[in-house]
Amino acid sequence: MAQLNNYHGSRWWEVMNNNKDELTLAISAMILIALWYRWTSSSSSNGGPPLPPGPRSLPIVGHLPFLGRDLHKQFLNMAHSYGPIFKFYLGSKLHVVISTPELAKVVVRDKDEIFANRNSTIAALIITYGGQDIAFSDNNSDWRNLRKIFVHEVLSNKNLEASSCFRRDEVRKTIKNVYTKIGTSINISEIAFSTEANVLKSMVWGNTSAQKPKGSHFGAEMQMVSANIVELMGQLNVSDIFPSLAWLDLQGVERNMKEQLRLLDQIFTTIIDDRIESNSKKSKYAIRNEGKKDLLQVLLELMDQNDGISINRTQIKALIQDIMVAGTETTTTLIEWAMAEIMQNDDIMKKVQQELEEIVGLDNIVEESHLPKLQYLDAAIKETFRLHTVVPLILPRSPSQDCMVGGYTIPKGCTVFLNVWAIHRDPRYWENPLKFNPERFLTNKCDFNGSNLKFFPFGSGRRSCPGIPLAEKMQMYILASLLHSFDWSLPEGEEHDLSENFSLTLKKREPLIAIPSQRLSNVSLYV
Repeated sequence: MAQLNNYHGSRWWEVMNNNKDELTLAISAMILIALWYRWTSSSSSNGGPPLPPGPRSLPIVGHLPFLGRDLHKQFLNMAHSYGPIFKFYLGSKLHVVISTPELAKVVVRDKDEIFANRNSTIAALIITYGGQDIAFSDNNSDWRNLRKIFVHEVLSNKNLEASSCFRRDEVRKTIKNVYTKIGTSINISEIAFSTEANVLKSMVWGNTSAQKPKGSHFGAEMQMVSANIVELMGQLNVSDIFPSLAWLDLQGVERNMKEQLRLLDQIFTTIIDDRIESNSKKSKYAIRNEGKKDLLQVLLELMDQNDGISINRTQIKALIQDIMVAGTETTTTLIEWAMAEIMQNDDIMKKVQQELEEIVGLDNIVEESHLPKLQYLDAAIKETFRLHTVVPLILPRSPSQDCMVGGYTIPKGCTVFLNVWAIHRDPRYWENPLKFNPERFLTNKCDFNGSNLKFFPFGSGRRSCPGIPLAEKMQMYILASLLHSFDWSLPEGEEHDLSENFSLTLKKREPLIAIPSQRLSNVSLYV
């Protein structure tokens, strides 16, 4: 018996010894899981205030398996469970979501400097030449200089006024184009995008001889590239969650985004080279006195300056990319949502067109001088932004140091989302929040600059969108012209559809197809 016991004992040890590597691996995995659980559910590491509350996360993957497509809605549900500030993990990366104006104020005002960095994705870094643009650059001297150039040199009141002819010409072309298609079905997104893209093209490099691709071909190509960029930037990329796997590019995000950048870079490089060659053949005096300048000329004249306000060639391309992609996508998405909501409500359509009739007249065309007087249309646009926030989570911020928000520790380098979509629909701040009601903005004088944190569709603070002045002009100018010149109806048998498609931006799931009919009796106003 003793020999038998010794035999079994030795066999047991032999088996264990032969499998010691597997045993070590299993024990190590259990220790890692225990450490992960303790880390993700603990207070801050220095014994200070805890991290925000949130759901339990799985080892290694965090909450990745539980996240659906409509993050803005999912975040709203999580806020109901865990409060107005909560955390979740993607892999080992901590994300924090804020869903009230009071806590948003801490981020965009009280501690705006701390929260002024980005935690950019691989896709964002690729399309912005490594974060050399305004939207995705960190808060550094290059970003401050670029924003200063954009705000004071590119979109100053003087330059916006000087470029008004570009906007007028392109909007008139659109009205003429729609007039030739009266009685047929029109894709509102396509005509809005084409108009906006051609306006921006004219403003940015309108005086350049090499403008290929031109006209509708340029608009169509730009719309395809912009849509691809926005989709890729809104895609959850495994390489961002697990950086060690980035070299595999499992979803092809890096490869596809580099292709979009290549397409854009070809256009931008050709335009810039052509302008530089053209300038070299002229004297500085001739350039300075040849009349109105487009934005490219303004930027190139800053390129070689040494007075603290300068810009390099890559930054010029990154800035143009910001203007062309962000400018077209946000304005186009807003116009499509606004048209859908206005067309669905006959009373609102009548009020909009009655105001246009009183301010513009039925024997006249819409001019930019009319826009400040269109108070009801302005209210309808703001209500569209409230109910269908174009960028529902704004671009995320990242703190440059550990700090406190709402009594919780927000660690340095984490990703912070402001769920503006949820704030815009919060019944504590908005009566009947799911109802499209422009009247609320006739008495509630909110602006687009983020001064009232119950309504900040373009963000707030130093990382708010710097293109607001141009966006305001374009979205109202295009909408006013379409609604003043034409009556609109859905194709026979079609019903209104306001379902959403969530990505970086919040688009209509189904495109708005509408049929225009002539509204003005004077045919010369259309040609």
